[in-house]
Amino acid sequence: MNIKGQTALVTGASRGIGRAIALELAQQGIKRLLLVARDRQRLEEVAREIEPLGVEVVILALDLTQLVEVNVAIARAWKTYGPIQLLVNCAGVAHQAPFLRSKLPNVQQEIAINLMGLYTITRLVARRMATQRQGTIVNVSSLMGKVAAPTMATYSATKFAILGFTQALRGELAPYNIRVMALLPSLTDTDMVRGLELFRWVMPMTPQDVAKALVTGLQKDTPEILVGWQGHLAVWGSRIAPWLMEKILLLAAPLSGRRAEPEAIATHQ
Repeated sequence: MNIKGQTALVTGASRGIGRAIALELAQQGIKRLLLVARDRQRLEEVAREIEPLGVEVVILALDLTQLVEVNVAIARAWKTYGPIQLLVNCAGVAHQAPFLRSKLPNVQQEIAINLMGLYTITRLVARRMATQRQGTIVNVSSLMGKVAAPTMATYSATKFAILGFTQALRGELAPYNIRVMALLPSLTDTDMVRGLELFRWVMPMTPQDVAKALVTGLQKDTPEILVGWQGHLAVWGSRIAPWLMEKILLLAAPLSGRRAEPEAIATHQ
């Protein structure tokens, strides 16, 4: 995909990977950016960084779990600013806790934002892309969508689900000339990660690394963009010796050898 002169919508754009992706798209010649997140003030800060690059920025302060609100906002944006050629679904939340200590409201929130929020906005945008018979959708999953990790059971479940959703859509939407891709970062140094208890031996990458990998993947039309050597190593290890990878993950997990600390919470919406 050539992003120059195109319009993109990025969710979770107020911080972390979403913010880095918005900035990278702007630097690579995108024409217009629709930035979605709940925090209007943070979105305005991102917009101020991007606008000097000559990119038109539109702020949509939305809670993706609110179906009616999102529906109205997307309809208005499409009518006002024209077709969206690229959708990047990056909004998400992570709660870290051993499964037996997990809290149902937190589980529900992860599913609502990570999965249902992504589903909602994808459905609204994809239907319009199908009408114009053009578009690209990028769903941000995670290495934990390939290799599940202790203390992150629900987060891993939602990221696995995103990969399945992406694979299904790739086939369904191909006749409409819509490409559907998955971005799978490994541990990334963001506000979200700083709110979690880290796994041993894992070295975080930067959000900028992830954003650059996305742009490269868009240019190559890569169905799954696995970012970072640690991610590739973990996936290959899981394929070749899944029993060994599970043991390594258990040793690396924060709960290994002691009780986990009180639940850590992080978000990147």
